[in-house]
Amino acid sequence: MSGRWLAGKVGAAVLTLVFVLVFNFFLFRAVGDPTSQLARLPGATDEQIEQLREDYGLDKPLLGQFADYVGDTVTLDLGISQTTREPVWDEIVAALPWTLLLVGTGTLLATLIGAWMGVKAATHRGTRTDDGLLGFSLFTYASPEYWIGIILILVFAVAWPIFPAGQQVTPGVEFASWFDEALDVVDHLILPMTAMTLMLLGQYFLIMRSSMVDVLTEDFITVKRATGLSRERVINRHAVPNALLPLVTLSAIQFGAVAGGAITIETVFSWPGLGELSFNAINDKDFPMLQGTFLVFSFGVIFANLLADVLYFYLDPRVQSR
Repeated sequence: MSGRWLAGKVGAAVLTLVFVLVFNFFLFRAVGDPTSQLARLPGATDEQIEQLREDYGLDKPLLGQFADYVGDTVTLDLGISQTTREPVWDEIVAALPWTLLLVGTGTLLATLIGAWMGVKAATHRGTRTDDGLLGFSLFTYASPEYWIGIILILVFAVAWPIFPAGQQVTPGVEFASWFDEALDVVDHLILPMTAMTLMLLGQYFLIMRSSMVDVLTEDFITVKRATGLSRERVINRHAVPNALLPLVTLSAIQFGAVAGGAITIETVFSWPGLGELSFNAINDKDFPMLQGTFLVFSFGVIFANLLADVLYFYLDPRVQSR
C-alpha cells in the first residue's frame, strides 16, 4: 500500500508538471501576437516581422508550435532571450545558484528561528515572552518584503555602513583566493538573507506555536509526565518532534510564496538570481525568458511539494499505514 501511495504522489506531480507545460505555452500567447513584442522598432517592415515569425517558429500552426515547444523544453532548449540574445537556459543556470543560496539560507534560518520561537512561546503561553514573540512575528508577517529590504539598506548600509547595499560581490575587486571571494559573498548575502528570513519568520513561528499548543494538550504528553519524565525532556523528546510535522508541509506550500518574495528581494538588493532575471524580463517584455523562469519556479514548487509528501511518509507513521 505504501508503494502505491508514493507512486500516486509521483504520478500526480508528473501530471501537474504536464499541466504547467501546457499552461506555460498558452499563457504568453493569450496576451496577443508575440511578434508585436519581437518587432522592437516602430518602423519594422512586414518582411522583417515575417522573418522574426519564421525565426521563432511562430509561422507554424499552433499545434506545431506546441510540439516544437515540448520537444525543445525536454532538451532544455528554452529559446533565446530577446534582450541579451543569449540562450535562456544558460542565463537561468547562471542565476539559479544565487537564488538557491539566498532562498536556502533564508528558509533554513526562518525555520530554525521560527521553530525555536514557537516552542518558547507555546511553553510560556500567556506570559510577556509569549506576547513579545507573538507581536514581533505578526509585525514581520505583515511587513512587505520590499519595505523590510529598504529599511535594512537604510539602517545597515547607509546610516551605519556595515554591510554592502547590493550585488553579490564587490565589483572590480581581484580576490587573492576563493576564500576571500567567499567571505565577500557572505558579506553581501547578509542583508538580503536577513530580509528573506524576516519575511518567512512570522509564518513559521505562528504554525509552530499553534502546533505546540495543540500537542501539549494531547493525552500522551500527560502520560509521559505521569511516568516521571521531566518537563524539559517531554517537550524536547516528544512534543517538539510531533509539532514539527506541520512545518514540513508549510515549507513546501510556501515555496511558491518564497519564489515571489525572492523576485522582490533580489530586485531591491540587485542580487543576480532568478528573481532579478524575472523582474528584468517583465520590464523588457522578454517573453522567452519569462517562459523559462516561470517553468523553473513551477518545477520548484512541484518538486518541493513532492519532497514534502515523501518526508511526511517517513516522519509520520500514520501515513505509512494507508
